[in-house]
Amino acid sequence: MSDLKKRALGKSGLETAPLVFGGNVFGWTIDRERSFEILDAFVDAGFNAIDTADVYSRWVPGNAGGESETIIGEWLKARGRRDDVLILTKVGSSMGQNGDDARNDLSPVWIERAVEDSLRRLQTDVIDLYQSHWMDPATPHEATLEAYDRLIKAGKVRAIGASNFDASNLKAALDLSKTGLPRYETIQPHYNLYSRSTFEGPLQDLAVAEGIGVITYFSLEAGFLTGKYKSMAEAESSKRGIGILKDHFDARGVRILAVLDAVAKRNEATPAQVALAWLLTRPGVTAPIVSATSIDQLNDTLKAATLVLSEQDVKDLTKASDA
Repeated sequence: MSDLKKRALGKSGLETAPLVFGGNVFGWTIDRERSFEILDAFVDAGFNAIDTADVYSRWVPGNAGGESETIIGEWLKARGRRDDVLILTKVGSSMGQNGDDARNDLSPVWIERAVEDSLRRLQTDVIDLYQSHWMDPATPHEATLEAYDRLIKAGKVRAIGASNFDASNLKAALDLSKTGLPRYETIQPHYNLYSRSTFEGPLQDLAVAEGIGVITYFSLEAGFLTGKYKSMAEAESSKRGIGILKDHFDARGVRILAVLDAVAKRNEATPAQVALAWLLTRPGVTAPIVSATSIDQLNDTLKAATLVLSEQDVKDLTKASDA
C-alpha cells in the first residue's frame, strides 16, 4: 500500500496516510515484542502516523503511565525509522502529579514538565503533533497555548492538536490563535457509524470551516462495528468492550450491524473495513485511528484505506445509523 495518498493534518504541513495507528495497546494488551512486529508491519504497509498519550496505559495494575511511549521510543531507536513516521502524543490526563486529585491538567508548569518526560520516553527530540488530551477548566486556553508556543519555538513540538474538546472550547482556542498564538490544527473526537452525535453538528461544522484535521478514535466502537459481537452476551467476553457496549444491542444497533453485513458482502469486505471506509467519506474526517493486537488483524484492518464504497453503500449505512 505504499501508494497511499496522504491527507493534510489541518494547516500544520504534516500529512498522514488515511489510517492512524492507536498505540494504547502497547504495554497493555500486547507486549514489547508483539508491539514491534505490529509497528514494523504498519509502516512497511505505507502508513506513517502513530498516536499515543503519556497516560497510556496507567489504568493497568502495576503501570505508571508512559508504557506506550516507552515501547514506541524503543522501536524508533531499534529500527532507525524516526524520519518515516509522525509521532502523535497527548498531555493533560492525570499522571499523579496532583496527588489524589486526579484532575486534567493543561497548566504551563505541567505541560513543560510532561513534554520532557514524553520526549525522553519516545527517544526523540521533537513531537510532531502534541495534543491536549482533555479540557482543563482550571487553566485558561491562553495559558496553555502560550506554553505550546514556547515548545514550538524551542523546536520540541511541530504542531498542536486537541482531543475531546467540544465546539465552544475549540472555537475559543481558535479565536485566541488569531492573535498570534499557536493554532490547534487537529481535533480527536470519539466518532464512528454508531456514535455520530459525538462529532456531527457544531464540532464537525467548525472543523470543516476552519480546516481542522479530524482524527477519530473509537473508530470501531470498541469492536461493536467489527460484527464479532451479535449480542450483549458475546460482548461480555471482551476485555475492552463490555462497558461501552451495554446499550448498543437495541433496534438501531442491530439495524446498523445488519446493513454493515450487507454492504460488506457486496464489497467482499469485512464489517470493520466498511465501517472505517464510511468514516473516510465523512466531511472533515482526515484519518480514523485503528488498532490491532495481531498481524492478521492489522493486515485485515488496513485494507479499509483502499476500500471505495459506492454512493448507495454510503447512503445505506448513513440511513441505518440515523438516530
